[in-house]
Amino acid sequence: MTKKRPTIADVRANKGKVQYTMMRTESWEELAAAEAAGIDMVSVPPEMLALPRFRDVAPSLFAIPGRPLYDNDGPTDGFLRWGFEMMRLGADAVYCAASVATVARMAQEGIPVIGHVGLIPHTCTWTGGFKAVGKTADSAMKVWELCQRYEEAGAFGVEIEVVPPEVTAEIAKRTSLFLVSMGGGKGGDCQYLFACDVLGYNSGHVPRHSKKYADLATEFARIQNIRIDAFKSFVSEVQSGAWPTAEYIVAAPKAEMEAFAKKLPGLKPDGNA
Repeated sequence: MTKKRPTIADVRANKGKVQYTMMRTESWEELAAAEAAGIDMVSVPPEMLALPRFRDVAPSLFAIPGRPLYDNDGPTDGFLRWGFEMMRLGADAVYCAASVATVARMAQEGIPVIGHVGLIPHTCTWTGGFKAVGKTADSAMKVWELCQRYEEAGAFGVEIEVVPPEVTAEIAKRTSLFLVSMGGGKGGDCQYLFACDVLGYNSGHVPRHSKKYADLATEFARIQNIRIDAFKSFVSEVQSGAWPTAEYIVAAPKAEMEAFAKKLPGLKPDGNA
C-alpha cells in the first residue's frame, strides 16, 4: 500500500519528532528510486513536476520544485506567478531564494515557501564564496536573524546549508520554520542531499557534506565499455561478411525467388539496371 503524502500541517505537527529525508532528483529513474526507497521529500525541476507522469511515478513524495534566483521576469510578480503555477500542477511547497519581501508576498497568497539561509549559492559572494557560514558568533547571529525574518514573512521553512550543527540545533529550538539541513547537522527537521552525489556520478566538485552511497560513475563507465565492444563486434562482422547470418534474415521458397528474378528486366552490359 502506498504511503500517504504528507501535508504542510502534517510536517509542522511532526517538528521535533520526525527527521524527514529529502533528495534532489533530476531524472525519472532517480524519482522512481526515491519513491521505492521511502524517501519523504524531493527537490525537483519544475519541468518534471509539470508532466502528468510525475504523480504516477511519485504518488507519495512531498514535491518541492525550485527556480533559479535570477530566472524570472520580476522578483515579486515573477515568482508569485510561478508559485501559483507550481501549486496548480501539484507541488506541495516551493523553494525560493529571492528576498524576504518576495517570500512574504507568496506566503500571503497561501503558497508554502522554503527560503534559504547559511551558504546560499546564488548570493554567496556576500559571505565569501562557497564556504561555511556561521562559524563565528556574529555570523551565526545573521543566520538566526534571517530565519526570524523568514518566519515573520510567513515562510513554511528554510534550507539551512553548511552551518555548524550547533547553530542549526539552537535555531531549531526557537523557530517554527521547517529546517531543511544540507550540511547543517542533525538539529534540522530534514536531511537533504543530491542524488548525483549519493549515487556517485557527480563529475564536478563533490561537497564535503555529501556522502557517496554508490559508485555509479564506475558502473556507467563499465556499461559504456560494453556498448563500445558490442558496436565494434558488429562493425567487424559486417566488414568480414559474417553478418547477417541465416537466422537473422527472412527465408523464401527458392522457386518463388527464381520466378521473381525472371520477371525483372535484364541488366545492361555495365551491370546496372
